[in-house]
Amino acid sequence: MNRITRQQPQTSRTVDEITGGRRLRRMRKAGWSRRLVQENHLRVEDLIWPIFLIEGENRQEGVAAMPGVSRYSVDLAVKQAERAARLGIPAIATFPNIPLSRRDARGSAILDADNLINRASRAIKEAVPDLGIITDGALDPFTSHGHDGILKDGIVVNDETVEQIAQAAVLQAAAGADIIAPSDMMDGRIGAIRDALDAAGFQDVAIMSYATKFASAFYGPYREAIGTDGLLKGDKKTYYIDPANSDEALREAEQDLAEGADMLMVKPGLPYLDIVYRIKEAFGVPTYAYQVSGEYAMIKAAAANGWIDGELAMMESLLAFKRAGCDGILTYFAPEVAQRLHGSRT
Repeated sequence: MNRITRQQPQTSRTVDEITGGRRLRRMRKAGWSRRLVQENHLRVEDLIWPIFLIEGENRQEGVAAMPGVSRYSVDLAVKQAERAARLGIPAIATFPNIPLSRRDARGSAILDADNLINRASRAIKEAVPDLGIITDGALDPFTSHGHDGILKDGIVVNDETVEQIAQAAVLQAAAGADIIAPSDMMDGRIGAIRDALDAAGFQDVAIMSYATKFASAFYGPYREAIGTDGLLKGDKKTYYIDPANSDEALREAEQDLAEGADMLMVKPGLPYLDIVYRIKEAFGVPTYAYQVSGEYAMIKAAAANGWIDGELAMMESLLAFKRAGCDGILTYFAPEVAQRLHGSRT
């Protein structure tokens, strides 16, 4: 029986002939050469650290769904703020978890000048005056139903909510907030907050708009952290953006800039890097993303199971934000990343 012999294909051109002499691996050959051509860099100055607050003194509670993240009483939040300043983190963002007994359908406690978020701002600003403080005007930590606004007959009412958020922004600025970052997605709230701040003499307080906040599945651990898990009636699709829509996100961003936003934020982060890129390209303004609780929890859980290298995944995920065009990132990894960038500094 005759055997068919297969001839090996002959390469007709050398690699240099194929590539025209362009060998793209040349600058990847060593660590020093890779550093020379690195296009994007992650710095400590790019980080904003979200911190959760609780009532009491000398209290620290871990958040089960977010390993390594805790809620802090005001005195301990001050210590965390001091830690952030030592690490060179430029700003923190505070989120309160108040007792259920102080929540109602209107989120009225947000208008208490001495509420948890405002007490924390005063204490942190006194202890670390050069650290930026970012506060959120949304009502969800203060409502009994978990929505970001006032709920009437099953509907989150826009205009009443905006009026209340604007009043809360003035109280937060008076307590020491440097940036108001409303995450509620109500129509007109940026312009109303700007008018209220200016009228009260807080022209220098900036607004970081959650311009494009999507109705995402990645917020679950955060809701546990602020105590709204299980409270939410219905969903937030009538005011958050549909995850399928990107042109709508740009319209939201354009509107918020027209109303007076100084900075724009995209939330969540990694699933919406295309939105970050489009916003930065379209408007060229300071642009941020929030690496939300679900993103953080996924990396932590996979690392705990030995499925990924947690530190490398953490750093790679944050570098992706910079590559997409972010000027900064809100991330629960902030102190970990800062320590890694500084070596052993704490």
